[in-house]
Amino acid sequence: MRLVSFLLCLLPLAAAETFLIQNVTVHPVTSAEMAGASVYVENGKIAEIGVKITKPKSVRVIDGKGLHLYPGMINSATEVGLTEISAVRETSDTTELGDFNPQLHAVAAVNPASEHFAVVRANGITTVMTIPQGTVISGQAALIHTDGWTWEEMAVKRSAALHLRFPVPGGGGAGRGFRGGAAPPSFAELKRAYEKSLKDLNDFFEAARRYQKGHDKQDLKFEAMIPVLEGKLPVMVDAVKEREILAAIQFADKQKIRIVLAGIRKPGKALQEIKAKNIPVILGKTLALPLEEDDVYDAPATLPAELFKAGIKFAFATFDIEFVRNLPFEAATAVAYGLPYDEALKAVTINAAEIWGVAAQIGSIEKGKMADLILTDGDLLETKSQIKQMFIAGKPVDLESKHYKLYQKYLNRP
Repeated sequence: MRLVSFLLCLLPLAAAETFLIQNVTVHPVTSAEMAGASVYVENGKIAEIGVKITKPKSVRVIDGKGLHLYPGMINSATEVGLTEISAVRETSDTTELGDFNPQLHAVAAVNPASEHFAVVRANGITTVMTIPQGTVISGQAALIHTDGWTWEEMAVKRSAALHLRFPVPGGGGAGRGFRGGAAPPSFAELKRAYEKSLKDLNDFFEAARRYQKGHDKQDLKFEAMIPVLEGKLPVMVDAVKEREILAAIQFADKQKIRIVLAGIRKPGKALQEIKAKNIPVILGKTLALPLEEDDVYDAPATLPAELFKAGIKFAFATFDIEFVRNLPFEAATAVAYGLPYDEALKAVTINAAEIWGVAAQIGSIEKGKMADLILTDGDLLETKSQIKQMFIAGKPVDLESKHYKLYQKYLNRP
């Protein structure tokens, strides 16, 4: 039994390879592209980048002539690994009972055999942030690779952020949550509900702070809050409109915590406050309808350019399970509506790595980083470009997926 456990521990190490990719156009992201360059990978990490690299003896060589080498993309908010079929409750493990669950780790619920991992890999995504769901504090989101035998092997950062669904001022979703035939809640009722939710949240943080100062009995929920209170673990806060964004920022100031704003759609004047506080943002889909019917038609597509002009660091995400693979196309749409191309590329690579504190490991092609690499036959953000090869931590990855199998099946149908 001990021998089996020992061999399983060695699997990730055995999988990492040493090889040389040559004659390729390298896009490091953090520096200018290099035509006709080579990248030497040793034991799963990038050892050298340059136009002329002396090939070590008996090292496998991959000829990249005519191809482009990019760092693997990062989708900064998904449910990959936690949900298989949304309509089948038994295949979904995103939510736990209770309003406050900071002690729960999404990574422990990840299913490495999920069909979704193969689908997102096929489009160049090597890392995803998988987030738990819930009413208020859902648990701890995990940054994971999209390939691996176990969740331990897949984990890049087991605890990357605490997920908080911030209460919506004024109720926000008026008319939701009441049964047919019942009168919708009044504004006063929504206001009272919001105030109570906010009070409960503040009370929970204050209780955690008292626990931090001293306690007689261990409490797992409050233990999980200590890294948050110490500023070591950021809080991913769902906030969509200006009022709730400002309320979330005010809450963060009061509690003295680090936050990352997620899913903003109508920031309005809150952009100035976001910049002043140097708060990073995780943007949702650009390939989406406006939030409200009287919004301008291209509001989702122009928002990334607005954030860039305001000097706010951001990354892209899809916040779902069905369209995770569309990440590069979400970024490309933003380019068509004013976002500089280089910034769009950063928003699916190095920006995400910096926001989640793993820029020393992934997010760009630099010496010493994990060899999360993708070879393409064209521009990474172009829909017509194909992923030819992928490496995750130096391990070659199979790009076949259920979608590809179905494509082949019906393509050859008589």
